[in-house]
Amino acid sequence: MNVAKSGYRVFSANSSAACTELAKKITERLGVELGKSVVFQESNRETRVDVKESVRGQTIFIIQTIPRDVNTAIMELLVMAYALKTSCAKNIIGVIPYFPYSKQCKMRKRGSIVCKLLASMLAKAGLTHIITMDLHQKEIQGFFSFPVDNLRASPFLIQYIQEEIPNYRNAIIVAKSPAAAKRAQSYAERLRLGLAVIHGEAQCAESDMADGRHSPPCVRNTTGHTGLELPLMMAKEKPPITVVGDVGGRIAIIVDDIIDDVGDFVAAAEILKERGAYKIYIMATHGLLSADAPRLIDESAIDEVVVTNTVPHEVQKLQCPKIKTVDVSMILAEAIRRIHNGESMAYLFRNITVDD
Repeated sequence: MNVAKSGYRVFSANSSAACTELAKKITERLGVELGKSVVFQESNRETRVDVKESVRGQTIFIIQTIPRDVNTAIMELLVMAYALKTSCAKNIIGVIPYFPYSKQCKMRKRGSIVCKLLASMLAKAGLTHIITMDLHQKEIQGFFSFPVDNLRASPFLIQYIQEEIPNYRNAIIVAKSPAAAKRAQSYAERLRLGLAVIHGEAQCAESDMADGRHSPPCVRNTTGHTGLELPLMMAKEKPPITVVGDVGGRIAIIVDDIIDDVGDFVAAAEILKERGAYKIYIMATHGLLSADAPRLIDESAIDEVVVTNTVPHEVQKLQCPKIKTVDVSMILAEAIRRIHNGESMAYLFRNITVDD
């Protein structure tokens, strides 16, 4: 395709070569060249962007994958979007397969909803549309003042299960917590498999303090306003880990949207092994795999971790041969093509349920 006549450009906002791999795959599928730009960090760690070609009146797609240095990647995206805006681009569409800070989408104690802040920053920088994949909470779309297309990776992961897992008909889909049960049910129904749910958690877990179960204190505060007595609120208490469903003699496939700190997955795998599962797979869209995740996976009862290439994780794959990658550049490229041509996006969501 002649880039000059296509009416749109595709740029990568990443300064690292490893993070531009997905952008190259998308442009190859579209038959266009990657836009000419330079993104780099100056000696004082400030981000600088230099667009090397005219974008006046063009529709621009910025592909930004999120490496471990999340905040630098966000600044690269913001600076590039603003540079394109001031260069008179007609539309600026962000292709952000993994949307950062998506876990910080709820108010916790005296914290903040950082995801909403980031949505406002992107709009202010000049973005007019976003393409992303498997938002941590679908309600995040309401944070934006412009359209958001939240694509799904489940068709690719389901295809992997059907083609790459031997005897998958003897498998059972597992939700590692009740909160993930709806997603697991969606997978189970499309694969015509059974469903199991892991309930409870290890005692003295780190999440005890994070979810506020020890607040408010059990002792009444008598120093406050006299005559005002609120009912005593009982602290939350989760039972020890149990598995609801029969996994004995089965292949257990745990599904989730993000795998980052793998402690919960490793604990779930141990429980499933104790209950008789003879193989354990983890299927997730975004493989952040932070800290010692590769080592913990390699030493655990997990047989394979399957993630998509929404987040670069080549280093982690070298550290742990159990990590496998599914390419989703096809659906991202098709979304770009349909948006540019003004075609319906409904085809990309066929057979996708609300809970997926």
